[in-house]
Amino acid sequence: MISEMVLERVAHGGIVVGRLHGKVVFTTGGLPGERVLVEITERGKRFDRGRVTEVLDAAAGRVPPPCPIAGRCGGCDWQHADAATQLDLKTAVVAEQLERLAGIRWEGTVEEVPGGLLDWRTRVRYAVDDDGTVGFRARRSHEIVPLPEQGCLIAAPGPSVAELEAAAEPGVDLEVTVADRSVTLTSGRRVVGPDPVQQKVLDRTYTVAATGFWQVHPAAAETLSRAVLDGLDPQPEERALDLYCGVGLFAGALADAGCLVLGVESGRGAVDLARRNVPEAEFLARPVERSDRDMPGWADLVVLDPPRKGAGAAVVRSIAAREPRAIAYVACDPAALARDLATFAEVGYVPTSIRGFDLFPMTQHIECVAILHRAG
Repeated sequence: MISEMVLERVAHGGIVVGRLHGKVVFTTGGLPGERVLVEITERGKRFDRGRVTEVLDAAAGRVPPPCPIAGRCGGCDWQHADAATQLDLKTAVVAEQLERLAGIRWEGTVEEVPGGLLDWRTRVRYAVDDDGTVGFRARRSHEIVPLPEQGCLIAAPGPSVAELEAAAEPGVDLEVTVADRSVTLTSGRRVVGPDPVQQKVLDRTYTVAATGFWQVHPAAAETLSRAVLDGLDPQPEERALDLYCGVGLFAGALADAGCLVLGVESGRGAVDLARRNVPEAEFLARPVERSDRDMPGWADLVVLDPPRKGAGAAVVRSIAAREPRAIAYVACDPAALARDLATFAEVGYVPTSIRGFDLFPMTQHIECVAILHRAG
């Protein structure tokens, strides 16, 4: 069913909220303030989902999407918005989540990083159908949308579509990793190119598994490291915990500042690399959620970079119990950040700074760094 609707405000998840006969419709492909035609794609008890099929009155920030599959592929959310509008949309999402979930009135703005809107994503997972066609899954679907001739426009320069299809195995996802000086293609157990790869950040080089976790924007690791260091102001000989430390990115930055660092990470492979990357630090291969008894009873500084779901109340309370001088919370989801900040407030820690960074242009995703100190 196609219906006319006026879109109201942006919401978390790359959607814009509209109403049809009083019922909320979470809509993709639109911008706040637009009058559009919408096709209802899913019906629910409390809200429906829909997609814009035609724009009747366009917002000032609307632009033609540069990618021909932008409306079908599930990877990008905001290709129809110009750069300034994307920053405004993301700023509004962070502000709404912080106020609604944590009672924090945030007046910051999501910050642009160098590099522009295209050619930035250094780690890409492609779906491959049973015929060997390479593409991406459609939004909220298992359908595979084939890549256009020019490939994925937000992917960092690397293999052509023909080269991807030559490396792909039918029915097996294909991962491409573009590192500082190399390109690696991984399909199942078959690897073409170096593994692990090297990533240089500030004055340290990190060894990372080709398919392991690493920030996907080429400016991200340095941007976040500088934000953490600027916020914490680490001093020589201070004791620091790096929780969810991965291969040791923040542990390395803290060690280079003269701190005594303990990193905690559940992935044993990542911890093995962290020990190699930051040999002057100590590392514990355990889930953070089960590490309370294994960590020292106090710390001067804490950095935590949890998965998208956030750290959770138990971890937050464990951190606060160690009475750190300052905490840096690196978050890839503003809702999870807000929930954890609300818990931190309950145990006496409040944010003195919250910065947002647009490290995922064209998509809904946002990276934030919150610096917390003891209230009062």
